[in-house]
Amino acid sequence: MSSSAAGHVLPPPPAGTALVTGASRGIGRHLAVGLADAGLDVAVLARDGDRLREVAQEIASHGRKALVLTADVTDADAVARAVATAESELGSVDLLVNNAGLIDGEVPLWEADPEEVRQVLEVNVYGAFLLARAVAPGMLARGGGRVIDLSSGAGTRDMDGTVGYNAAKTALFRIGGGLHEAGFERGLRAFELAPGVVATDMTASMIAHADRTDWTPPEAVTEIAVAIAAGDLDRLSGCYLRAGTDTVDELRARAAATDGAETGRRLRVTDWEIPPAR
Repeated sequence: MSSSAAGHVLPPPPAGTALVTGASRGIGRHLAVGLADAGLDVAVLARDGDRLREVAQEIASHGRKALVLTADVTDADAVARAVATAESELGSVDLLVNNAGLIDGEVPLWEADPEEVRQVLEVNVYGAFLLARAVAPGMLARGGGRVIDLSSGAGTRDMDGTVGYNAAKTALFRIGGGLHEAGFERGLRAFELAPGVVATDMTASMIAHADRTDWTPPEAVTEIAVAIAAGDLDRLSGCYLRAGTDTVDELRARAAATDGAETGRRLRVTDWEIPPAR
C-alpha cells in the first residue's frame, strides 16, 4: 500500500529496543553503542562472539541492557532463533538495523570472483531479507516498528567495480521499499541510510579510498539512526537518507513538511533525457 494515507495512520511508538547486525566492529559497533547511549536496550548480532561481548560491555557501561547474539545472517534457522531470543530477553525488537555486509573486489565484472560475489549477495541481501522477515511479524503484532538498511551511494549509480556490492545495495532499496509499501499502514517504517565514507576496516582496504582524507564521522550516522528510533523521521519512511550530506535538523524539517505523499529521495527510473532521433 502507498503511504499517501500517512495522515490517517497512527505511527509506532519510539523504539525502546534495537537489534543491530554486524555489530562487532566498524559502523555497526558505533550504531549499537550510540543507540544505547540514546536510551535503547540493544541486541548485537555477528559471528564473532568475543568481539560482541566487548561491545555488550560498552553498552552496559551506558546503563542499558545488552544481548549478545552469535549467528550467521545467511542461516535462516540461526536468524529465527536469534530474533526469538531477542524478543524474549528484551521484550521486543522495535528497531532493526541491517548493517552486516561484505564487499568484493574493485575489478570489472568479467574479472570478478564468482564465489566472492555470491557471498556478498548472500550476506548483504539475503541476510537483510532474513532479518526483516524474522522481525516483521512481531513488529506488526505490536503496532509497528522500524527497519534501517545500511545502504550506499554505490546502489544508485553505475560503477566499474565491486559488482556484487553495488548490486546488493541496489537490492536493499527494493527490500526496504517493499516493507514500506506493504507495511506502512500497519505501522512499519523502513529507511535506506547511506553512512557516507566512514573510516573502517572495509574502507581502509579499498583502492578507491587510498588517498581519502575527508571521512564521514560515525557520529553523523548514529545521529540519524537515533532520530529514526525516536520516530522523528517516520514521514520519510521509504526514503534514502545520507549521513554526511543530510543533517538531522534538515531531515526533521523535511519530515515535518511532507504530507506523507510519495515524495522524498527514492530510487526511481527517470525518463529519457535525449529526444529520439527524427
